[in-house]
Amino acid sequence: MFDPTAFENLKVVVEGAVYDRDLSGEILVTDRSDLINLARLGRRFEISFIDQNSKGDRVTAILILEANIENLAAELLPAVLSEKHAGCHVDVKFSCIHPNDLSFYQKIDSILKEIWGNNRKIEQRILLNPFDLKNDITNDITIHFNRLIYEDQSSDIINLVDFMITSIRELKNLFQ
Repeated sequence: MFDPTAFENLKVVVEGAVYDRDLSGEILVTDRSDLINLARLGRRFEISFIDQNSKGDRVTAILILEANIENLAAELLPAVLSEKHAGCHVDVKFSCIHPNDLSFYQKIDSILKEIWGNNRKIEQRILLNPFDLKNDITNDITIHFNRLIYEDQSSDIINLVDFMITSIRELKNLFQ
């Protein structure tokens, strides 16, 4: 009989948490991908959404769940590898379009640290079109957790989605 991995179980929890919010009309799922890297024997799941009340808005949230060969091997062969590796990596991303102004970067950092806590690493990477006369950039913001999440922490996924929705709304308010 097939025994799903931690990645599979956590992916189902992520999908349930996000699609429940989509069905309630709170958010709108805009994209998802479920990738298998055959060269590195890894899995990656991404799901993107926006605030339902702001279609065409400038803020998209992306939840990323990832497991590599070490995570899978630790789960399937616990005698060989420590079970502390039998989990998944989680990252949260936001993609925003806003003017190329230092004050926006500082406000974004402040807003996200207030929501996610000061101990999170928040990275902002910008994409700039030098020929764009509006001076708008795309800011890809990643919140790194720098740890694994395990199956017994699956209830934290619901809180994670709540924080993502709060973040979208706060960032949206910044750009209005």
